[in-house]
Amino acid sequence: MTTFENLQNLAARVPDGALLALAPEYSWVPMALIRALIRRRVKDLHLLTVPIGGLAADLLIGSGAVKTLESAAVSLGEAGPAPRFSEAAEGGALDMRDSTCPAIHTALQASEKGVDFMPLGGLVGSDLVGNRGDWKVVDDPLDRGGGPVVLLPAIKPDVAVFHSPRADTEGNVWIGRRRELMTMAHAAAATLVTVEAVEDRDFLDDEATAAGTLSGLYVTAIAVAEGGARPLGLTGHYRRDMDHIRAYAEEAKTGAGFKRYLDREVFAETGAGS
Repeated sequence: MTTFENLQNLAARVPDGALLALAPEYSWVPMALIRALIRRRVKDLHLLTVPIGGLAADLLIGSGAVKTLESAAVSLGEAGPAPRFSEAAEGGALDMRDSTCPAIHTALQASEKGVDFMPLGGLVGSDLVGNRGDWKVVDDPLDRGGGPVVLLPAIKPDVAVFHSPRADTEGNVWIGRRRELMTMAHAAAATLVTVEAVEDRDFLDDEATAAGTLSGLYVTAIAVAEGGARPLGLTGHYRRDMDHIRAYAEEAKTGAGFKRYLDREVFAETGAGS
C-alpha cells in the first residue's frame, strides 16, 4: 500500500549503494528529492538515466553521490555540457556504462516482463557492443534469417524516482503520456514520487484520467513538494528556468563554483551547511 510521507522521509528510503532510476528532464524530474538526497549525503549510487540525464544527474555526480553511471547521454541541452559529469567522466572518477536510449528502455522492459534478458536489433556493429561485456551477440535463435541480435540483461532498479503534478488519495499517480515513467515503476523494486498536490478522488475510477494513471500498486511512497521539479519544468504548471540552468552551467565549471551553488541552492533550503 502506498504511504504518504514528507520529503526527508522519502529521501531516507534511498539507501547508499542503490541502483537509482532517474526520469529524463522532459519527464518530470524530482529536483526537490534530488536536493534532499544530496543534503543527506547519499553515496555510492548506481545511477541509471532513463534514458538521458541532465541537471539532476550532474548535481548527484558533482556531490560525490554516484559510483557508477549507465546513460545514453548527460547534457544540459541548449545550456551546454554538464560540467561535473564531464570532469568526472574525463578524469576517470566514474565507472561509466555507455548505452543507448533503446537499450535502456529494452533492459527495463525485460524486468517489467519478468525475464532475465531481452533481445534488441540495431546495436550489432556498434562500438558500444565491444565495450559492454554484459551484452551478448547471438544468431537468430529461431533460425528465421533475422540475423544476429544483442541480448541485454534486465535492469531492475532498486528505486525509481520522478515528480508529478498530482496523485490521488488512493496512491495513484498521474503520468499522462509519459510512458517511460510507467516502465520505470513496473521494473523497479520501489518507486518514490513527489507531487504538486494530492487530490481527494480515485483517478482510476474516471475514464478521463485512468489511461494516464500509474496505479498505486506500483508506487511505494509519495511526498508533496510544491514546485518540486524546479528549476526544471512541469507540463502545465511552470516552465524550465533556462536562466538558472545557464548560470549553473557556467558556475559549476569549477569545483569551487559548484560548491557555492550547492551551499546556496541545496543546503540553504534547510539551513544546513556543507
